[in-house]
Order: sequence, then structure tokens, then C-alpha cells
Amino acid sequence: MKNPVRLHARIGNATCAQSAIDIGGSGSLNIHLKKSPKNVEPRDDDASLSSGQDLLTRLRADIVKHTFAPETKLKFSDLTERYGLGIGTLREALSQLVSEGFVTLEAGKGFRVAPVSRRDLAEVTDHYIAFEKRALAQSIAAGDDEWETRIVAAFHSLGIIEDLSWAERMRRHGDWVERHRLFHEALVAACPDRWLLRLRSLMFYQLERYRFLSKMNRENSPSRKGTEHRAIMEATVARDAKATALLEQHIRETSDSISGMLSKT
Repeated sequence: MKNPVRLHARIGNATCAQSAIDIGGSGSLNIHLKKSPKNVEPRDDDASLSSGQDLLTRLRADIVKHTFAPETKLKFSDLTERYGLGIGTLREALSQLVSEGFVTLEAGKGFRVAPVSRRDLAEVTDHYIAFEKRALAQSIAAGDDEWETRIVAAFHSLGIIEDLSWAERMRRHGDWVERHRLFHEALVAACPDRWLLRLRSLMFYQLERYRFLSKMNRENSPSRKGTEHRAIMEATVARDAKATALLEQHIRETSDSISGMLSKT
């Protein structure tokens, strides 16, 4: 077992691995479980959309962050106005999101944001935990000093947000989302299995969509989650096998806190 983690690691030179799926951006939290606005106001960065891949990334992000609520009908007229791209490009992106499970397509009814449910959350959680634990175990076996530094840097960056008051943290919620993603990616960055990382990334964002449902009702959770993140970080850089168990407990507790808000179907 290695020495205790060195928290004086140079944050400025540390980098975190990029995910196979990049959510990107930040924004205020908007949760609408039953009905979305008919017309969504375009944001300042809409003009930067120049390709189908850009559209796919933004549209996926807007679904994960509940800009489009579960079961919202995705009308081409609204989407072309919001994203500034043609129907053909939109259809390709929506079809890709159908294959990823973020969107559904019914004959004669068009595209809708996929629904959420307690059953679906349980399945997403089980798959994500399986992929995440395998990826973490492989990272622990293969990781080097640079990998450890990345983890410490990502944890420190996340902790800056988690140590804030609840009101301030909510104001910087977009920052927290990005830093939380980077922390979990840093944990598994040394995993050599590229397919495993792709599957793990997809399930991360599926669970992230559920996590957004609970943010406004978790005022007492930041300090507890910060403690959990520290325990996972310390066990991981110490190459302690309990790191995967701590990670599973962390994920399941988050899912359990969300489950009660959802229907069983």
C-alpha cells in the first residue's frame, strides 16, 4: 500500500481524461417533470453549432440536464429554431440518441425524450456500477504516478465547490456537474479497456439524467458526498481493493435517494 495521498499535488498541471461522450457547458438547474415549455429560448452558444456531432453533444446535454423534460415531444420546428440546423441533421442526431436510450421513437408520433421510472433507474444503476467497478479495478492495476496526480487534482477541484454553502453551490451547479464528471473520469482514466470505458461513459450520463431530478431536494447531501469522494480518492491512490466497494456504495446511495421520487413502472 502506498503512502497517504499527497494533497499538495500541483493542480494547474494536472489534466483529466476526456470522456467518450462530452456533455460540456454549464447552466442553471431547471427541473420540469410533467411539461416543458413549448418553445425553448436559444442560448448564446447556439450559434457555435456547426456540425451533426456538435448537435448530438448539445442535444444529449439538454436532455440530461432536463432542458427537455422526460416524455417531452421533440418537435422539429422547435429544434431547428433552437439549434439552427436542418431537419436531416436533427433526425440523424435524434436517431443516435434513440440507440443510446435518451430518446424514443413511435410510428406516427415522432420523437420524445425517454421517460424516467424507478425500474429504469434500477437497471441503469446496476449496469453503471458493473462497468465503473471493473474500470476502476483495471485502473488501480495499471495506473501510474501521473494517474494518481490527476485523481488528486480532480478531487481538489470538486471539493472547492462541495465546501461551499448550499445556496452558493447551487449558483455554481454547472461547475459542480463538470468537476464531478472529471473526478469520476480521473478514477478510471488508467483503464486500458476502451470498449469498457465507452459503455461506462454512456451509463454515467444515463444516471446523470436521474441525478438532476434530485438536486433541489438534497440540501444536506453536499458534505456527505464530499466525505464519500475523499474516501474513494484515498482508497484508489492507495491501491486499496476496498475502493470499488466504496464506489458502489456511493452510487447506490445516490440512486436510492432518487428512487422514491419516481413511479415504479
